[in-house]
Amino acid sequence: MSPLSPTNNFNTPAEICDLTTQAAVRKANMPLLKMLILGIWAGVFIALGGVVATVAMHDISNVGLSRLVGGCVFPVCLIMVIMLGSELFTGNCLMVSALCERKIGFGGWMKNLAVVYVGNFIGSLIIAGLMVASTLWNYTDGGLGAFAIKMAITKTSLPFGTALASGILCNILVCAAVLLATGARDAIGKIIGAWFPVMAFAVSGFEHSIANMYYIFSGVFAAGNPKFVDKAAELYGVGADGLAHLGATGILSNLVPVTLGNIIGGVALGLCLWLAFKSRFFNKPVQA
Repeated sequence: MSPLSPTNNFNTPAEICDLTTQAAVRKANMPLLKMLILGIWAGVFIALGGVVATVAMHDISNVGLSRLVGGCVFPVCLIMVIMLGSELFTGNCLMVSALCERKIGFGGWMKNLAVVYVGNFIGSLIIAGLMVASTLWNYTDGGLGAFAIKMAITKTSLPFGTALASGILCNILVCAAVLLATGARDAIGKIIGAWFPVMAFAVSGFEHSIANMYYIFSGVFAAGNPKFVDKAAELYGVGADGLAHLGATGILSNLVPVTLGNIIGGVALGLCLWLAFKSRFFNKPVQA
């Protein structure tokens, strides 16, 4: 790696792949309790990004403008994840590079993904639960609570194929954000590198399994308050059929395909990066 200078403050793709592999080895060998704790904090950060985004966009009627506003503020969550060293399931799909290098085993990778996923889920639920105790859902005369219900119903009503494809697209962008942040050698570069791909996924409305843990359970909890249910009926025409999607079947019908899609998208990007810049097939030594 060449010395840091004002004109050389970004790692090459091959260096990014090396750094990703090194990080994957550390992640795979991390003590389980530490892995879980850092996973919980990543879930907290992603959920807080969801809180900020929904507050910003809930009372904007123009869909494009609403998504743009939400997308501009949501990336704060991944910036916190990256800068504070927490463990996020979707980003850890990039650990495939270390598997290709045979520096970690498949079991170690799966252990990390499973523990981190559980930690992310716990963190998301903590924030969704704290929202019950806060007064935030009362914003706009209960409009924010109604918006949480509507968003949860929208997500739990997606067909399997739609949720899968949206999950793939989402994690291509999220993992690209992680890679760009890895490539930057200074704090502002990492922030900018993480910001724009995450903004692109949020504006596009793609599906992120960990963010959806917050969004869906936020809607489930908000639906426990008749005021928010009545407001959702008034603003969005939500009825009993819609609320029925907020049960266990509806929740799983979103999280299962979105999680699978996130894995496919993240692994595909990580694998392509490794193949293009580190594999012997495409990087044979040049003979003099």
